Amino acid sequence: MPECPKCPDQTVTDPPKVVYQDYYHPQVVNVIHPVEIVRRHHCVPVPRHCYTYSVKDVMCDNSMMPRGRR
Repeated sequence: MPECPKCPDQTVTDPPKVVYQDYYHPQVVNVIHPVEIVRRHHCVPVPRHCYTYSVKDVMCDNSMMPRGRR
């Protein structure tokens, strides 16, 4: 094929593709956590033992005393 015509070069371009490169940077965000402290007071029964005394005098006759054996 010596007689083959020389075809000119052609250039074909596809439509461009978008490529994203993401870069992340730290950002300080203050997060506030409110805490409410409730101090609760409770009455708790605690037993405290109290004793009352009464004193009684009783008169005894000699006849009421037991006699021992002789």
